[in-house]
Amino acid sequence: MSGQTDGQARLRVIVADDQAAVREPLAAVLGLAEDIDVVAAAADGTEVLAAVAAGPVDVVLMDLRMPVLDGIETTRRLTEEHPEVAVVVLTTFADDDSILGALGAGARGYLTKNAGRQDITRAIRAAGAGQSVLDREVQNRLLATARTKAAAPAPGEAARQPLPDDLTPREREVLTLIGQGLSNRGIAEKLFISEATVKTHINNLFAKAHIRDRADAVRRAIGAGLA
Repeated sequence: MSGQTDGQARLRVIVADDQAAVREPLAAVLGLAEDIDVVAAAADGTEVLAAVAAGPVDVVLMDLRMPVLDGIETTRRLTEEHPEVAVVVLTTFADDDSILGALGAGARGYLTKNAGRQDITRAIRAAGAGQSVLDREVQNRLLATARTKAAAPAPGEAARQPLPDDLTPREREVLTLIGQGLSNRGIAEKLFISEATVKTHINNLFAKAHIRDRADAVRRAIGAGLA
């Protein structure tokens, strides 16, 4: 990460949106955060890739619908070529294709443009720390899609996926709450534990159950009958 402010590492962020009326004010607002440096503003995916190559960069705040190279393909290339760079999607689109396409390409966060400044900065910080953040609308959409697929499994596919026998009761509880759409903070409040403890349980859970990401965790929770 970049320079320190009062002992706190600053995140180097690119803001990518094809509309200058969105991109420039957003970059200006994010730049006011004491722990964020907006190092570039990009109008399309090719500009994002060039800025990352010139780096260093920690997080890209990515629009999906951009000319020349769209946000999903840009995210895919970043995941392959610069896995150390986290992507948080910020878009007006919350349809299944957009959400699953972005998360499948490697995005760590997905927000709609209804998100406020605090939501966006929180997602950027979480992504920079290796965590995932999905806003409520996106979580609800993923839950609905996963439940539909669980209710009608493909031919030959088991309706319920078994989980490893060595999951602890707490890890099952955490997976249940992920399946219900709760964030790490929500899980911590529900279980009266710290967010750091929640992250530890999630890391252990993902490793044991071979869960790729939060969207996969939601699907596994529903498939296992926990949500």
